[in-house]
Amino acid sequence: MTNAPLYTLAEGRPVADPASAQHFGGQGIKGLVLLQDTQLIETLAHFSRERIPERVVHASAVGAFGEFEVTHDVTDITSAAFLSKIGKKSKCLLRVSTVGPEAGGADTVRDVRGWGMKIYTEEGNQDFVFNDIPVFFIRDPIKFPSVNRSHKRHPRTHLGDWSMFWDFHNTNQEGIHALMILFSDRGTPASIRNINSYSGHTYKLVKDDGSFKYVKFHFKTNQGIKNLTRSEATKLAGENPDAHLQDLHDSIEHGDFPSWTLYVQVMDPADAETYRWNIFDMTKVWPQKDYPLRPVGKLTLNENPSNYFRDIEQAAFSPSNMVPGIAPSADPMLQARMFAYPDAARYRLGVNYQTLPPNAAKSPVYSPYQRDGAMVFGSNYGGDPNYVRSTQKEVAFRKTATIAKGNPHEKWVGEVSDFSSEVTDEDFVQARDLWKVLGRQEGQQENLVGNVAATLSQAVPEVQKETFAMFRRVDEELGRKIEAAT
Repeated sequence: MTNAPLYTLAEGRPVADPASAQHFGGQGIKGLVLLQDTQLIETLAHFSRERIPERVVHASAVGAFGEFEVTHDVTDITSAAFLSKIGKKSKCLLRVSTVGPEAGGADTVRDVRGWGMKIYTEEGNQDFVFNDIPVFFIRDPIKFPSVNRSHKRHPRTHLGDWSMFWDFHNTNQEGIHALMILFSDRGTPASIRNINSYSGHTYKLVKDDGSFKYVKFHFKTNQGIKNLTRSEATKLAGENPDAHLQDLHDSIEHGDFPSWTLYVQVMDPADAETYRWNIFDMTKVWPQKDYPLRPVGKLTLNENPSNYFRDIEQAAFSPSNMVPGIAPSADPMLQARMFAYPDAARYRLGVNYQTLPPNAAKSPVYSPYQRDGAMVFGSNYGGDPNYVRSTQKEVAFRKTATIAKGNPHEKWVGEVSDFSSEVTDEDFVQARDLWKVLGRQEGQQENLVGNVAATLSQAVPEVQKETFAMFRRVDEELGRKIEAAT
């Protein structure tokens, strides 16, 4: 007797030999294969279709499962069930990726790292779609495709193009703070275990009565920040392009489980109306001297995926996935991403992507007004009404408020209007402060200058000139050094 599984074709038919094919002509090598050979046709046809469209950005990633545990009481600012008491644990999935490279790209390239996290709660999935830098390159969502295109391949040569990269940022200088972080050694982290993660966006933490606070989220690594120099990152990209993938997999496999502490910065809505910076501007941080970090919980990764394609490649994350107790702010970039991310998943994985294993909620789901489409699993809600307000079947609805009625602050947020922000001197203040911080860290100013110059030297002269001018707006010395190094 054996417990070995019996090999079958996809629809369950057992076959004797998976390496054989039927052909006309006897046992010799000569002969004709037959269209009646279901095993051969099925095998070849599936092979041609085993790839799905890769993500336009964030295609190359590492991932693992873990748990999130509440360590501090935050019930004074949110009614989210998964945050309701100290010690409460929720299963989660984390996918960390580079942005520009295609699938299989080197892990150590200079790039932002995207942080896609799904927490499986009793009220549905809570997604955190963050970055490993606290600010972003743009604050106007119409520029989102352009900033990503400028960081990828040239449409004619299909090569990376630093003229294209720097030309975009020269003409959209609101991203100078993010650029300076990217071109410091923070742009080449030593491993996924050694990065922080930030919401960038402003969110709301909401209570059942509709009252709320504005927050920014921070995941701080408990392993400590560790980065690579440009030369170290380049060397490692050649020797082991999957360095981050291997590092995370091996650490979990050996029982060395990495962890992060979640903090929030909390702002009263009234403060937003008079704060120095627009709190809906993704290119700005809230200095911690103004809004200190408040601890919330701990994320621990403790389980490698059992199958990468199923668990990580098919995973889909969106800022729009929020449980009651967490809500979006008026941040225009956040509002746009809440559409763009699930729209990308519907294209890449199909309209029913939420039923795939990594995306399926662990809590009960009853959504009869979204049904049919490709790849329906389960009952498809049987004969239940597929239209709203039916009298044929009673349906219960959540009754608690999301926003308190008559909140004067919501009137302050403003009317709907066409808007594009302009770059002012305020956009360079925090970048200037970072330059001073780097000056207190041995060699870091020089590394930033060298890292920028290494790429800028490959750009055309007109682009170089404008880049020098942009960095001079941060600090005259910084601009001169970059020009000299270039």
